[in-house]
Amino acid sequence: MRIGDAAAAAGTTPRALRFYEQRGLLTPPPRTVTGQREYGQREVDRVRIIRELLSLGLTIEDVRICADRLHLLDGDKLPPRAGPGCSMASGVVERRLAALDAEIARLSRVREQLAARAGIGMEEDAKTA
Repeated sequence: MRIGDAAAAAGTTPRALRFYEQRGLLTPPPRTVTGQREYGQREVDRVRIIRELLSLGLTIEDVRICADRLHLLDGDKLPPRAGPGCSMASGVVERRLAALDAEIARLSRVREQLAARAGIGMEEDAKTA
């Protein structure tokens, strides 16, 4: 299938497919004699996995680190627990979780400071939550 059809099947845009290819997340697909990219279902599945990983908070660089293992995943779904791909061995997931935890802690501190300066007590916070 051509790039527009593949992008639509994966729920993204042709521009995103070209970007993933440039960043090393997708191998360059074969081309027709006229130079148009031709994608198969495997590439569409891979793009779906890439998009799911990105939606979970991984960065392009995180996914690039484990891009050579994405083919080990079955179909277009991530395994429910650590498995092949961006697994525990690569440390990508642990680093991203640590970064998210740090950001949550930072935002909690900022929220507490703002509430304190605004004179909003914990009792009032509980009522509005």
